[in-house]
Amino acid sequence: MLTSIIPEAIWCRPGSSGLLAFAWNRRMTGSTRSSEGMDDRRKRLLYRCWHRGMREMDLILGRFVDEEIGSLTEAELKDLENLIEVPDPDLYAALSDGAPLASEYRTALFDRIKSFRRGQGA
Repeated sequence: MLTSIIPEAIWCRPGSSGLLAFAWNRRMTGSTRSSEGMDDRRKRLLYRCWHRGMREMDLILGRFVDEEIGSLTEAELKDLENLIEVPDPDLYAALSDGAPLASEYRTALFDRIKSFRRGQGA
């Protein structure tokens, strides 16, 4: 299980809708890799892959980068920098549904991320 969500009812005066507020106690996953000893470029990529804005993409790219950032070549780092500029919904669709992705983003690195995602069961 990736996350655990435990709802807690919070007492408050019902608003005009008559609904009560709920708080959620969430334990989310995050990077397991320290950025200590990394150059600034790799640190920036590690951060940006874990902070995409769409949790599904955080998990896909973040996990990939946690495992692979140290072994990526300069060309692969450039490909990753380009790939993370793709909007989350488009990139997620390309990684999960096989939706078309512009040719400049369909690189060997994209294929590695896609294979990694399949191996993770994400």
